[in-house]
Amino acid sequence: MTNTTTEFNSPTGASKTATPPATTTFADFGLDPLIQKAVAQQGYNTPTPIQAQSIPHVLAGSDLMGAAQTGTGKTAAFVLPIIQKILRHASNSASPARHPIRALVLTPTRELAVQVAENAASYSQYTDLRTAVVYGGVDMKEQVTILRNGVEILIATPGRLLDHIGSKVANLSQVEILVLDEADRMLDMGFLPDLQRIINLIPTARQTLLFSATFSPEIKKLAQSYLRSPVTVEVARQNAAADTVKQVVHLVAAADKQRAIVKVLENRTRQGLSRQCIIFTNSRLGCARLARALERDGIKAGAIHGDKSQGERTLTLDAFKSGEIEALVATDVAARGLDIPDMPCVINHELPFNAEDFIHRIGRTGRAGSKGDAIALVDESEKRLLDDIEKLMKRKLEVAPLPDVKSVPGQITDPFFYKPYEPSSATKPAASEQVSTTNAPEVKKVGITPAKPAVGALLGGFKKKS
Repeated sequence: MTNTTTEFNSPTGASKTATPPATTTFADFGLDPLIQKAVAQQGYNTPTPIQAQSIPHVLAGSDLMGAAQTGTGKTAAFVLPIIQKILRHASNSASPARHPIRALVLTPTRELAVQVAENAASYSQYTDLRTAVVYGGVDMKEQVTILRNGVEILIATPGRLLDHIGSKVANLSQVEILVLDEADRMLDMGFLPDLQRIINLIPTARQTLLFSATFSPEIKKLAQSYLRSPVTVEVARQNAAADTVKQVVHLVAAADKQRAIVKVLENRTRQGLSRQCIIFTNSRLGCARLARALERDGIKAGAIHGDKSQGERTLTLDAFKSGEIEALVATDVAARGLDIPDMPCVINHELPFNAEDFIHRIGRTGRAGSKGDAIALVDESEKRLLDDIEKLMKRKLEVAPLPDVKSVPGQITDPFFYKPYEPSSATKPAASEQVSTTNAPEVKKVGITPAKPAVGALLGGFKKKS
């Protein structure tokens, strides 16, 4: 593999360039056969660039800042080497004392926590390591039982973890590896006090990993207190969506946006495209109202936002994954960590106030090599937000008219909806910003059917079956 990396300015002033290894299979990492067996069972045979470049450095014990576009396999980039590194502690003893927390992964959202936990449990299934997930919005009793039984890998949202620490259920004194997943949000959106409280309870002789799709200069500066001489890995242009995502902007008055969504979905149906999509809004109230309005227009819709209980959110996601729901209307709780293979379309009913959130939203489509469409409905009041997004992405987004659903079959009125996916030269990053992928192996994932969350995940706990 000859992928190159673009190095961040190290927050500690000590720069290390991550040299891409010549890795073509997961076996080349020297992972334990039990881990390799689990990876193969998941249908993966070739590491993605972020995995190929990060895993060797994590195994070597280096602190690391890893940036890659959403849907490129960041979770496995830290989960696999974590399992390998703490495998020496694996024990089949029933005693909780033999299963202290060795690795802690902190995430900003419940959905991301569950996703990471499911990956960790899958990859460690043939070992004696125990995995658990804890987050708010659900009863603590199930989580307390699991934690008291002992767990080596804990995935958590900060608030709920502090609840368990306060109840003397979670002890972080033997944590060896700390991961901040979606680190920009963890550090930038009010989590800093909670993070500091948690980090103060972890031994200083630890390995710290920060992963995200975006790292602003402010976030890199904040990270200096958490990392020591970190290796920095960036496998694609910063603050950019994957090239597999075709983006377009429709200028629409705010009052017409609901009708515009209906028109877009009707047109996709007429052209033989899937109607399944995630529609992002900025407020919980607006999310619920839009879902109800789309239902009245004959579109099977469901809503997911922070006011929903975790049980309701899980059931809605299950219905969406199974196809019972065509349009998932969501706030930014679904912008990170929601991994649905082959998601065909994302629609921004409203642009986010934070430009980086736009990248995470559209990253729900075009994942793992699949192609996807990202549509933004922009009214006059959102022009400034659009400017911020284009400034962050360092390019202009294509503006196109809404599709004409009354057009005769075969008549092209909007190239975005009628042409097959084809990256535009105008939307590609400049040559100086591109990452070399010469002879890079194709990412393959075969035979994967989205698994429904285990009962433990629904209840807020997740542990490998014995």
